Amino acid sequence: MSQILTEIDEQLDDSVELTALDRCDSCGAQAYVRVTLASGELLFCAHHAAKFREKLEPSALDWHDESGRLNPLPPSGER
Repeated sequence: MSQILTEIDEQLDDSVELTALDRCDSCGAQAYVRVTLASGELLFCAHHAAKFREKLEPSALDWHDESGRLNPLPPSGER
């Protein structure tokens, strides 16, 4: 029974989007990246995810990146 619940929990975790309430574990800014490790989860803003990616990615079980939701700056002539 616990194996079934664990599989369901893992599926739910992968499909849950990060919200404005999710905060970066390094600086407290809004989190756009969830890194799942064997020991638990870490949440990062886009800046800290990029900073720690090289070290964490080899041991990460999942790297959920929503930084694509960040809006790019408009071209300089359109402000």
